[in-house]
Amino acid sequence: MSAKEIERLDGIGLLAERYQVFLLDQFGVLHDGQAPYPGAVEALSALKRAGKTVVLISNSGKRAKPNEDRLLKLGFEGGSWDHFVSSGEVAWRRFDGMATAGALPPGTKCLLISRDGDRSAIEGLPLTLSETGEDAELVLISASEGDRYDLDHYRRLLGPAAARRVACFCTNPDKIMLTSVGPRFGAGEIADLYESLGGSVTRIGKPYPAIFDAALVLAGEPDRGGVVCVGDSVEHDIAGGNGAGIATALVLGGILANRSDLAAVFDEHDAWPDYVTASFSFR
Repeated sequence: MSAKEIERLDGIGLLAERYQVFLLDQFGVLHDGQAPYPGAVEALSALKRAGKTVVLISNSGKRAKPNEDRLLKLGFEGGSWDHFVSSGEVAWRRFDGMATAGALPPGTKCLLISRDGDRSAIEGLPLTLSETGEDAELVLISASEGDRYDLDHYRRLLGPAAARRVACFCTNPDKIMLTSVGPRFGAGEIADLYESLGGSVTRIGKPYPAIFDAALVLAGEPDRGGVVCVGDSVEHDIAGGNGAGIATALVLGGILANRSDLAAVFDEHDAWPDYVTASFSFR
């Protein structure tokens, strides 16, 4: 994709005049994992009052409901979005379909890489948790604890499974995550590590088509000319939106907050947004 003219905005008010359907990232756009960004709660509610269809689309390894519950706890208004699509939800439904079809035998030993002991990614699935890579029959990378461990921790844990070419799924392709102690490596970086150790990984989430297709189905299969994807990651939100044939807006308050060489980032990922805005606020 070649470079294009990028329109700089002061908030999302102009987008509300131009688009009917909004696919919104959460981390780095609505909140930083600890608190909403200034103006984000009001902006999300304003979109719904304006009659827009709002689908939150997130590279979270958790299913939709835990994510929605967190938004409510952070102070976002219930009903200010129509649907929530997480990569964890898309993956769970895929695994459930595999189990129903007999492709995922009951009792399959799963090494789950998650955060804070969270098991929501596999609840209701016929899997048995494995604590090590030695006997795992499936590896699921749903989150990173990169603020707690270094990559060597994951290398030791995953090495035996990768050496045996155990199938691995990553339901959060983000390579960088925002934490209370600053940016750290995300689940996507752990997936890259698994591949470097000899394993193969199936990635589910942005920028891959399945999560965008799921979001657009929930939005009623709208004309893509009336859809805009808003996110803070060029690699995931902008590249994914480009691939889906929809407009994109890059918010600079997340992982790119301190980057001044944006053109180099766009070139690196061969992905260019239609719009750039400093924040997700309604102006």
